Amino acid sequence: MTEVPLWRLYALRATYLIILVGMGVQVWPSIWHHDHPWELMQGVVKCMLAAVTVMAALGLRYPLKMLPLLFFEMVWKGLWLGVVALPLWRAGTLDADTMETVVACAMGVIFPVVIPWRYAAATYLREPGNRWVVRGAARGVVAAA
Repeated sequence: MTEVPLWRLYALRATYLIILVGMGVQVWPSIWHHDHPWELMQGVVKCMLAAVTVMAALGLRYPLKMLPLLFFEMVWKGLWLGVVALPLWRAGTLDADTMETVVACAMGVIFPVVIPWRYAAATYLREPGNRWVVRGAARGVVAAA
């Protein structure tokens, strides 16, 4: 297994803390105190972002095990910037609300900087995945690892 330096673990924890606090102070008050029912997608977005903050809290304790959260954040923000914001910018129709989201997503540039890429490659690309079928004589019973 690739050893991750302590400073990188602290950088990861700082990133999870930024997600937890930065997003949490915006999302959780609206979760607890909304005065009218949300529209479908507004409710989905608020609850999903709240879940991300909970997962980021786990990242404080388990910074390496929670790397998939940073991958998720990096991918969705990159997709949104490329698929939603870029066409609006090119067309000259980027409004203030969308620009606010652009700035928030652009802050995701920290993710590729703090991710320990050697560890990630060793863990997610080179390490064998979990098996897909039951092996051995006891078919139908999956033994605990």
